[in-house]
Amino acid sequence: MTINSDATPSFDSLGLTPSLLKATNELGFTNCTEIQGLTLPVITSGQDVAAQAQTGTGKTAAFILGSFAILQANSEDSDAANQATNQPRMMVIAPTRELAIQIGKDAEALGKHTGLRIATVYGGIDYEKQRKQLADGVDVIIGTPGRLIDYFKQKVFNLKAIEIAVLDEADRMFDLGFIADIRFLLRRMPPPNERQSMLFSATLSHRVMELAYEHMNNPMEIKTVSTGVTADGVKQSMYQPATDEKIALLLGLFQEMVPPRAIVFVNTKRTAEYVEGYLTGNDIACGTLSGDVRQNKRQRILADFTAGKLPVLIATDVAARGLHIDDVTHVFNYDLPQQAEDYVHRIGRTARAGTQGVAVSFACEEYSFSLPEIQEYIGQSIENIPITDEMLPKPKPRVRVERAPPPNHKGKKTGKPSRGGNRRRSGPKTKG
Repeated sequence: MTINSDATPSFDSLGLTPSLLKATNELGFTNCTEIQGLTLPVITSGQDVAAQAQTGTGKTAAFILGSFAILQANSEDSDAANQATNQPRMMVIAPTRELAIQIGKDAEALGKHTGLRIATVYGGIDYEKQRKQLADGVDVIIGTPGRLIDYFKQKVFNLKAIEIAVLDEADRMFDLGFIADIRFLLRRMPPPNERQSMLFSATLSHRVMELAYEHMNNPMEIKTVSTGVTADGVKQSMYQPATDEKIALLLGLFQEMVPPRAIVFVNTKRTAEYVEGYLTGNDIACGTLSGDVRQNKRQRILADFTAGKLPVLIATDVAARGLHIDDVTHVFNYDLPQQAEDYVHRIGRTARAGTQGVAVSFACEEYSFSLPEIQEYIGQSIENIPITDEMLPKPKPRVRVERAPPPNHKGKKTGKPSRGGNRRRSGPKTKG
C-alpha cells in the first residue's frame, strides 16, 4: 500500500507520550514534516513501515519518536520490565559512522525525558568504553553493522528481546556491501511477526523492497507527495573544466560566491588531500572527512564545521548521507559522482528543511561519463555554464597534508583498520 498526503499535523495531535512532547517542545518542533506526518501514525499503530522521502526531510525524528512511543507503551509489560541486562529492546542499524553518531544525538535529544538508555557504537574510537556501556545494559542500540556484529559475537548483548528494528539509509547498505551483515543481525532477532520493523531510504528500489519483504511483516510502503528526486530549493549548475583547471575553477568560484558554509565532495581520499592542500595554501580554512582521518579528528572537524568555525568541509562519500547540518549554503561536486544516487545525496546536504542552496558540479573528462545517468535520474538537465579566463585565477602553491595512521580499538597506532568500523567486511560466517 502506498500513502500520499501533504498533511503536516502537529506533534501533540499524534498521541505521543508527554515525555516525548516535552522534548519536541524544547527543541522547537511544533508541526511534523511531510514524512513524519505520514509515518508516525502508522508506526504508533504497530504497523511495519518501508518509507521513502527526500534527504533532509526529518526521517530520523520520525522513526525515533514513533519507536520511543511504542517502547514506552510496552514498558508496563512484564516481559519488557524483566528482560535481562544484555537484552536491548531496539536496534537501529546505520551504514556509516557519521550517520550513526547523528542518529544517536537525535535519539538522546528526543528521548531525554523517557528514561530509555541509549548507546551508540561504531568503529574507530572508544572500543572498550562502548563495550562497557552495552554490558551495563541499554534499551536502544544505534550502530554500524561491523561493530554491532563484533559485540554480538562476544555475547556482550543478544537480540532475543528486540521489539523494534530500524534500517536507516537501506539503499546505502547495498552500496557499501553490508547486506550479508544486515541479514546476519535480523535473523538473530525475533521473527518479523514478533517485532516491529522500519526501513527508511531515499530510494525504494527493487532490491530494497526485496529486503523489506524478506525481513519485515507486510510493511506499509509510504512515499511523500514530493515526487522530485532533488529538493526544489537547490539551484544546480555545471562546469566542464579540464582536469588541470579544476583547482583554479574551484578557487575562482570561491572568490566569486564567498560561500558561508560549503561542502566540497571528491571521489577519492587522495583527491581530498590534494584539494585540502590547495585550499589551505590559498588561505581558505577547511577540514577533511575521509577514511584516512582518525575518527576522533573527524568528529572534531565535523563539530567545528557544524558550529561555523570551519567554513569549508571536504568530503568523500562517507559524508554524503546522514549529515544533518543546518545552513549549508553550497555543495561543490569537485568530482562528479559515478552513481546517480550519490549525486542526489550529495546535493541534499544543502537546501534542507525548505531552505535554499546552491549545487555546483565539475564534469571533467575523467568523470563526465556519469552525467547522462545523473540527468536521467533527476529528470532534468543541469545548466551548463561556460568557463571564462576570469574564473581561473592562478593558485598559490598547495600545502602538503599529512595523515596519521588510525589507532586500533586499544589505542595503538597501526596501519590496520579498527574492529567493528564501517569499512567493507568479509561478512559473518553464516549463510546468505
